[in-house]
Amino acid sequence: MSDKSPASPLPVEIEIPANLEAIYTNFALIIHSPAEVVLDFARIMPGMPKPKVCARLVMSPMNAKMLLRLLQDNLARYEAQYGQIVLPTNLADMLFRPPRPPSEG
Repeated sequence: MSDKSPASPLPVEIEIPANLEAIYTNFALIIHSPAEVVLDFARIMPGMPKPKVCARLVMSPMNAKMLLRLLQDNLARYEAQYGQIVLPTNLADMLFRPPRPPSEG
């Protein structure tokens, strides 16, 4: 047995370039192989016939699972601070079908 406690991870210092462009996305396509998970991000806008992928992330399945856990943790903290994020049950209809005009009656 060892009396040593597990080493705490060293902090990772990241650099965010000043000219880094933030990209808005409202659509993601996820594909995978045995070795990689690929996330393609795009924007779908009304009247846009063919959305263009604006960012692609390629990662190992293990890193994708760690990303999933980080997203779950961050969204749980977000909801604890701001309230539950409610997803409509017909989200696909809301995103991909034009709104119907109010019925006249």
